[in-house]
Amino acid sequence: MSDVSADAAPALSVVVPVFNEQNNVAPLVREIVAVLRGRADGGAFEIVYVDDQSRDGTHDVLVRLKSEIPELRVLRHTTQSGQSTAIRNGVKAARGAWIATLDGDGQNDPADIPKLLAARDAATPDTKMIAGWRVHRQDSGSKRWASKWANKIRARMLRDDTPDTGCGTKLFERAAFLDLPYFDHMHRYLPALMQRAGWRTISVPVNHRARATGTSKYNNLNRALVGIRDLRGVVWLIRRNKRTDIQEL
Repeated sequence: MSDVSADAAPALSVVVPVFNEQNNVAPLVREIVAVLRGRADGGAFEIVYVDDQSRDGTHDVLVRLKSEIPELRVLRHTTQSGQSTAIRNGVKAARGAWIATLDGDGQNDPADIPKLLAARDAATPDTKMIAGWRVHRQDSGSKRWASKWANKIRARMLRDDTPDTGCGTKLFERAAFLDLPYFDHMHRYLPALMQRAGWRTISVPVNHRARATGTSKYNNLNRALVGIRDLRGVVWLIRRNKRTDIQEL
């Protein structure tokens, strides 16, 4: 059993945004616990689920799990607000100095979290994000095709040297994330936004699993139309960026 108490700040917070994933919640939460309770360094952790006003039994499952798993915290949006807002609200509520994120559909593998932590520990201090890279995607052919071309266009325009910016498996410093400009759908551009802020990011190959239950909440057309508008906005942010070192006299 973990020794996390209400007063102890954990070293790591795992933030999981979720919408209508009632059958995926319990298996994923238990996987996270199995991976992180068994870490050799024994670091304290918490799991922060953010329910974006699910219409199925997701909320009820999470409430039941809270009595079983002391590391679990449950937040619920009062209005449906989308994945980026869910992630940001989860990070704001989190107590860990570092945040790991996973998608709530179970396709991201919690077993990759220690790999990201090891990559962080081996990196330079100015590395504030380790992004997962789904080398072997387990999605439909049309979704893989759309993602491939979206990544090519994004990489050409943003030059962020990130092969898979859409992967939900990420590790980043909480303070650096909260300093980024916030907008809807920002979660798709986190490496570029981190680099805009002056931080280094690296990509690490991670596992990707087929969806066991439920259906995707997005379609390729909607994602493409929103992505074009957002991409232009991120390019504008990067071009208008200005930062400088300061000295205190």
